Amino acid sequence: MYRVVKIEEIIDEAKDIKTFKFRDSSSPLPGQFYMVWLPGIDEFPMSISHIGVMKGFTVKKIGAGTSAMHALNPGDKLWIRGPYGRGFEIVDGTALVVGGGSGMATLAPLIESLPEPDVIIAARTADELLFTNRFKNANVHLATDDGSAGFKGFATQLAAKMLDEKKYEMIYTCGPEPMLLGMVELARRYDVKIQASLERLMKCGIGICDSCSINGYRVCVDGPVFSEELFSMDELGRVRRGPSGKKM
Repeated sequence: MYRVVKIEEIIDEAKDIKTFKFRDSSSPLPGQFYMVWLPGIDEFPMSISHIGVMKGFTVKKIGAGTSAMHALNPGDKLWIRGPYGRGFEIVDGTALVVGGGSGMATLAPLIESLPEPDVIIAARTADELLFTNRFKNANVHLATDDGSAGFKGFATQLAAKMLDEKKYEMIYTCGPEPMLLGMVELARRYDVKIQASLERLMKCGIGICDSCSINGYRVCVDGPVFSEELFSMDELGRVRRGPSGKKM
């Protein structure tokens, strides 16, 4: 079930965020994820941030597993399985892509698959912004909570300004759940379709253990990318408050 891959390159991307490059024969779609196992430490889901010949995981150091991953060096090995889950559906027309914090890792392959999307890259401070110089095909807008780079304010505030000025066919988003809820509310206000990628701790990644279940949906197989139409506003509120849910 597992494949062993060798880390060929490690890139410091932003504060506490690194990209781990490796070669693998799988063919993931934007928005899909893998299960990554560090023997003796932990196994955890990881979205794919590079999907070409050289693939990559972009990892924010948060807990024991990701801290152990940050301690690895080129030449070290990862045990992976996947790709799993439902990725983004690429649709024709104008697209607004909104990423908060390390959520940009999930959105990056999608952005590179879209023709001239408008992209909001948001974080609390400038040193936490991710992939600010990566996208040559996109119109990139920066937002920081403290105003240290780009628009001063939340991603949702900048998105509202852009939605006032331009008609979009689709919103794609990934980031903290309060931001996702705000983006769903904006999509409804402006009558725009939306796809959102959710994050959950998972044990199996293939729909068996039910550890990532929320409102009857399993994030690992029904998502991690969801459409807003699947949920009522009341359900979205429960998702935001729930201990193990994320859905759009």
